[in-house]
Amino acid sequence: MRSHFFAYISRMRFIQRWALMRNTAPENVQEHSHQAAVLAHALAVIRNEKFSGTVDPGLAAAAALYHDASEILTGDMPTPIKYDNPAIRSAYKDIEAVAERKLLAMLPEELRGAYAPVLTGVDPEIKQLVKAADKLSAYIKCVEELKAGNAEFREAAAQTRKALEAYGLPEVGYFLETFMESFSLTLDELK
Repeated sequence: MRSHFFAYISRMRFIQRWALMRNTAPENVQEHSHQAAVLAHALAVIRNEKFSGTVDPGLAAAAALYHDASEILTGDMPTPIKYDNPAIRSAYKDIEAVAERKLLAMLPEELRGAYAPVLTGVDPEIKQLVKAADKLSAYIKCVEELKAGNAEFREAAAQTRKALEAYGLPEVGYFLETFMESFSLTLDELK
């Protein structure tokens, strides 16, 4: 059996994010997924080391790598559209689930069990961390755009920060307090 799974996954780089906004630095789904994986891993480590968690950082990272894989088939729906109407949000979730199952079915049968947890059925604790990492990645994008002088991201930054704080996750608070300020600094200031 030939499988197109990884050929599809490699196409994540062609799906642009933030389509409704002017960007100083374009971002694609593959770049975003890598950053979300790094952040999900970090949040899991922080949860374990600072807040007595027992989550698998590797599983968190893997789930984040694939968290937007369905967009290979569906495209990226802009957040204001996706979340503006409950019916649209519900329908889009259903479409994402169909796309995730389609991607999983592309794999040889003997590999599906290993990929199912990261494509279609993530543990609730992992899902929570991936969602937070996804939002944190969006916030970092907003901060970086603002740093580049792009006021287009001002409201998105404020809304995204508010959403992150509303999660009430101590590891997110720790990350914001410990690491976030660095993203607004220049390379020379990071020394």
